[in-house]
Amino acid sequence: MSPKTWRAAFYSVEPEAREYLASRLEDLDTRFYSEPLEPSRIDEWTVGSHILSVFIKEPITDEVMARLPNLRLITTRSTGYDHIDLEAADRRGITVCNVPHYGENTVAEHTFALILALSRRVHEAWVRTQRGDFSIQGLRGFDLYGKTLGVVGAGSIGLHVIRIARGFGMHVLAYDVHPNQLLADVLGFTYVSLDDLLTQSDIVTLHVPLLPSTHHLMNRERLSRLKRGAVLINTSRGGVVDTDALLWALDEGILAGAGLDVVEGEEWITEEQELLKAPAAEEKLRMAVRVHLLLQRDNVVFTPHIAFNSKEALERILDTTVANIRAFLKGTPQNVVNHPATHEN
Repeated sequence: MSPKTWRAAFYSVEPEAREYLASRLEDLDTRFYSEPLEPSRIDEWTVGSHILSVFIKEPITDEVMARLPNLRLITTRSTGYDHIDLEAADRRGITVCNVPHYGENTVAEHTFALILALSRRVHEAWVRTQRGDFSIQGLRGFDLYGKTLGVVGAGSIGLHVIRIARGFGMHVLAYDVHPNQLLADVLGFTYVSLDDLLTQSDIVTLHVPLLPSTHHLMNRERLSRLKRGAVLINTSRGGVVDTDALLWALDEGILAGAGLDVVEGEEWITEEQELLKAPAAEEKLRMAVRVHLLLQRDNVVFTPHIAFNSKEALERILDTTVANIRAFLKGTPQNVVNHPATHEN
C-alpha cells in the first residue's frame, strides 16, 4: 500500500496538535477529532481506518476493534497502555505502540509542584487570600530539607524525582523491582523494601505503571504502615491507590495530606451522562462520589491528570507518535507493547 492509501484517525487532538501532526503526515489520509473515541462516535470514516491514535482515557476494547475491520496499528499518545485490550489486539493482528519516554522531567517537576503545594500550604493560602483574608494562622508549613522522600518505582520518572529531591537536601529511599546499585551510588539514595520505605518516609511518591500487581498497591494495610503525618503523592495511575483506604488514612490522621494528579474513576468525574449509561453504573457512581469526597478535603491537592502536560512534553509525544507510524509503515515497528499475530503490512 502507498502511504496515501493508509487512513489514520486521531482522537482527542487539540487544534495546535492537529496542525503539528498534519504537517508531518501529509502523505497519509488523516482525519482529526477533538473529542475522545467512544463506540457511539465511531463514524464510517473511522471504520475504514488502518491506523488509530488515541490518548490515555479512551478505552480500546475488543468491541471497538471489532468495528474497525481494517485496523492494523494503534498508537497511543501515552506511556501507559492499560486502556487498550492487548489480548484482543494480539488476536486480531493489530500492532500497539506507545510513547515510552517523553516527560520524565515533566512529571517529576509536577510531582514537586504537588509536594510544595502541600508542604507550604500554597493551595490553602491562595483560597484564603481570594476571600480577602491575609491572616497566616494555620498556614505553617514544613521544610523539605532533611526530610526523607520515599520513591516507589525508581524508573525513568522516579530517577528524575530523586535528582530533584537531592537538590532540596532530602534523604531518599527507593523501592523498585529492578534495583540498580550503581545508580543509587551515583545519585545518593538507598534501596529498601516497600515496608521499610513506608515506615521511614515523610513523603511517599508513586511512580509505577498500573498492572495487576500494582492495582491498589496502596491499600489499607500498606497505608496503615506509614509514618504518622506522612504525605502521599500520586502522579502515576489512579488505580494504584485504593480510594476508600486513602479516605480512611486521611480521616485517621495517618496521612497529613495527599497530592494527586490521578484518581480512581477520574474519567467519570465530569462525564455524568456517560456514567449513567455505562455498564456497572451503580459501582461507578459510588466511585465518583468517593472521589468527590476526597477532592473536597483541605489537605488534598488535586490536578486533573496534567503532570505530563507541558509544551515540550507534548511535542515529544507527537514526534514519537509520528515516528511510530513511520516505522510501522516501513515494516519495522518500534515501541511495540504487544505480540500481534503478524506485523505484515
